[in-house]
Order: sequence, then C-alpha cells, then structure tokens
Amino acid sequence: MQNNIKFIRKLPIPKDLKEQFPLKPEYAQKKTIRDKEIADVFTGNSDKLILIIGPCSADREDAVLDYISRLAKVQEKVKDKIIIIPRIYTNKPRTTGDGYKGMLHQPDAHAQEDMLEGIIAIRRLHTRAIEETGLFCADEMLYPENYRYLSDLLAYVAVGARSSENQQHRLVASGIDIPVGMKNPTGGDISVMLNSITAGQHPHTFLYRGWECVSSGNPLTHAILRGYVNDHGESIPNYHYEDLIHLYHEYSAKKLANMAVIVDANHANSGKKYLEQERICKEVLHSCHHSSEIKSIVKGFMIESYIEDGTQSIDDGIYGKSITDPCLGWEKSERLILDLADLV
Repeated sequence: MQNNIKFIRKLPIPKDLKEQFPLKPEYAQKKTIRDKEIADVFTGNSDKLILIIGPCSADREDAVLDYISRLAKVQEKVKDKIIIIPRIYTNKPRTTGDGYKGMLHQPDAHAQEDMLEGIIAIRRLHTRAIEETGLFCADEMLYPENYRYLSDLLAYVAVGARSSENQQHRLVASGIDIPVGMKNPTGGDISVMLNSITAGQHPHTFLYRGWECVSSGNPLTHAILRGYVNDHGESIPNYHYEDLIHLYHEYSAKKLANMAVIVDANHANSGKKYLEQERICKEVLHSCHHSSEIKSIVKGFMIESYIEDGTQSIDDGIYGKSITDPCLGWEKSERLILDLADLV
C-alpha cells in the first residue's frame, strides 16, 4: 500500500531545543513572579484586568518585537489596573487548511515551509520578547505536541474554537501550570466549552509525545467567549449582558474551580469588524458595573491589534499590518488600553 505521508526529517525534541536556546535564569525568576500575578486574577485574588493583545498572527520578527516594545511602555502606565499579555501566535488554524499557517510553518512568509527553522524561529521570537521587553506572552496551542517547545516561556495558552472539543487538547491542558483558555466552538455550544474546562481541570493519564503521562489537572483552565456562526453562516456575538449572565449560571452549575471568562472582542463577536473591538470591551465593562455576577467572572479581553489598521495580502509587504485577520492599529490600541484602565 502506498504511504501518502512522506517523513522528511526527525525534528529536535523540546528538551534539546530548550538547551540550545535557553531562557536565562534571571528571566525564569521574573516569570515565576509574573505567573503569580496573572494567576491571582483568575483565582479572584486580584481585581486587575487581563489584556491578551497583539497581532492575529506573528508574521515577522522585527514588526512583532517593535509592537511588543510599544506595549511594554503602555504596561508601565497601567500596571496598577491591567496586566498585558502580548499575543505571539506562531501557528494559525485555517478553516480550509489553506493559507498562511504561521511562523511555525513559515518563518519567512514569502518562502517555502520549513518546520525545523520554524521551531527555532518561534522559540527565538518568544525569548527575545521576554528579554527585550520584560513581558511574557501568549500563544495558541494549535498542535498539543508542540506546546513543550515553548512551555518554559509562555504566560498564557489559548485553545481555539476548532480545538476545544479535541481530546488531546483537553488532556494536555490538564498538565499545564499557567492559565489555559478554552474557546466556545464555532457553532456556539457553551456546554462544549464548559466540558473542555472540566476536562482541563481534572487529572488524567494519557499518551503524549510517545510517553505515558499523568497530569494533575489545571485549576486555571477557563472560558473564552468568541461569538459563533449560525446555520446561515452569520456571525452571532455572545458578549452581551444576557450572554454573560447565562454563562455565569451554566458555569456555576458545573461547580468548577476559579470561574473565569476572557471575552474575545474580535472574530464572530465583532463579525471581524475589527474597529468594533473598542466598543465591545467597553460594553462588557459596563455590564460588569451593573452585575456583581458578571464582574466576578469577567477577567479580561482578547484583542487583535498590530501597528497598522486592517489586513493585507502577503505580497503587499506593509510593515506591521496583519496578513491574516484584520487588527486594530497602534494608535487606537494604545488609546483603548488607557481607556480601559480608566474604566476598571
């Protein structure tokens, strides 16, 4: 029988890559402190707001580091109110499987796919972001087996709408010791997301990277609301007051630890109208001011933001402009962060 998978080369294991490109001890110590600050928000021990903000996809190292260095300056201004976790999303789910799949696949978006260079590039980018800006970042766990390449660097892990129902994503999340956000699926079924959170918070025995593994459960596994698509392909938001109250009661019935939700202000919540992200964040905070129940579970926002407004094709070559989903430009993003700090 013909084998339709061609095995190109054996990639380095995460342990070897970490030894080759280590995080310096002083930054590992700073990460321990930052992880505690972030965990305190999800456990209710801190009233600060979490902002997971940055490009839809990390497409080029120079522009991403430029963007995060700008975030670092704003973080200093709002540090008493907001914890900023920059998005460095290095692998991207594609609805049809076609298109730019992220830096993991293509360290150079204009070149051929090269996953050996890709795993090196994503580790280098996350490490440089830490060492040059002092901020610890978020990435999406699109491929659970690749999480270990970055496990000592990340401050936050997102599991996407297409992945939150997947067994391996859920079980690997149960063995992660930082917050893991489970998005509601594209069809909008909240029970699927809550089942994912339940699985992530429980201990499991499972197969991972060729090992039999045992996890202890991750009490920081939580919800991300990102809107959904109905039977007619129309985007339906789920960030409104009534949606948040409904989630609160459904969440409560599950009796899970550390009830928490991050509201994704783009995707189906905005209908990919990226300028709506500003209004959506402020509306959610308005709901928090009117309901103690909503305030108790809303921990922050996920915002797609870059240097330039909107999106472009890969061949346009505009510095700091998204080549995947449209993003809020820097001036609007900075103003939004400062506004949110005033509203918290």
